[in-house]
Amino acid sequence: MLQIKEVNGDVFFKVRVLPRASKECVAGIYDDAIKIRLTAVPLEGKANEACRAFLAKTLGVPRSRVEIFSGHTSRNKVIKVCGLSSEKIKALLT
Repeated sequence: MLQIKEVNGDVFFKVRVLPRASKECVAGIYDDAIKIRLTAVPLEGKANEACRAFLAKTLGVPRSRVEIFSGHTSRNKVIKVCGLSSEKIKALLT
């Protein structure tokens, strides 16, 4: 079950990143996280930046509002988004 928390106007949720995919897309739910396929390789932060860019585009917000809160070196990350409600994020990603 996907868990999305709203704290002081910021929304936090988990993602599971699958790098080196053939195309970028939301690939469903993995445990309590959103599974995202990215074409970027996990070297020198490229997959992290691709993750931020993909989520910003999908959610319709500037990339500056999407932050990797934790998990910079892991496939499992916690994302922080400013300026959207948890309901809106859930609707756009699921």
